[in-house]
Amino acid sequence: MNLSDIKKVAVAGAGAMGRQIALNCAIHGYDTYLTDSFPAALAKAEAWAKDEYLAGRIAKGKMTQEQVDAALAKFHCVATIDEAVAGAQLLIEAIIEDQKIKSEFYQNVNKVAPKDCILASNSSYMPSSRFKDCVDDPSRLANFHYFNPALVMKVVEVVKGEHTSQETVDVLYDFAKATGKNPVRVNKEIRGFIVNRVLTAIRDEAYRLVENGVCSPEDLDIAVKGGLGHPMGVFELLDVTGIDVNYLSMVDRINGGEPTPPGFEIAKAKYEAGELGRKTGKGFYTYNK
Repeated sequence: MNLSDIKKVAVAGAGAMGRQIALNCAIHGYDTYLTDSFPAALAKAEAWAKDEYLAGRIAKGKMTQEQVDAALAKFHCVATIDEAVAGAQLLIEAIIEDQKIKSEFYQNVNKVAPKDCILASNSSYMPSSRFKDCVDDPSRLANFHYFNPALVMKVVEVVKGEHTSQETVDVLYDFAKATGKNPVRVNKEIRGFIVNRVLTAIRDEAYRLVENGVCSPEDLDIAVKGGLGHPMGVFELLDVTGIDVNYLSMVDRINGGEPTPPGFEIAKAKYEAGELGRKTGKGFYTYNK
């Protein structure tokens, strides 16, 4: 398969990441089908794309009405994964970061997707080898990791597992470039890939400093932005990416045999309280929803 063979893209998961990935594909001319197991999430994504994001692009002079109409003509929300993947050459999975749920998803997709369809996981830390036994042909399975907000952030990590064919990696790399991204190759699987491994080291130390009473989350963010030149503080970024994602990542580290990470109890308390960051209106900071 080559880039030119990709005509239809399916995206599973209509949350903050999935809906942005799908719309980005549509904006760049790909016939894109977004689906979710929760109808309300799908309806919300459809309204967001048309009435919020694209309307906002017109208002800001970033897109013309003609460009928006062209994107909407390529952006489809469908109720079932069967409809989404029918005739698709590429599936991008952006569902919850839960290994059991993802495994069940790939087992199901293996039954309904075309046999030559590339299966790309947007997981931020779970390598695709965890799901290779869920599909008949793991050579077409790889990680394809976008960053939040996916419509803005340029970097995409293309991860080659031992099971992944070079053809799959090359097509994903070329697809990322064709949709306005700057892909990087990750030549072997490692938990967290490139960016999140560096970020985890920073985040662990930030949590440790707060846990030990050295500073508050707010002052740490001020220090990181002013002293290191980071555009966002550590805890501001957690609010953007989702404290639920951070907490589940910590759980996965523990389940994998690692020591309990710094800040685990802080993240757990916020997760259990539903204080997940910007998407809930409160995390380490409070937002107007």
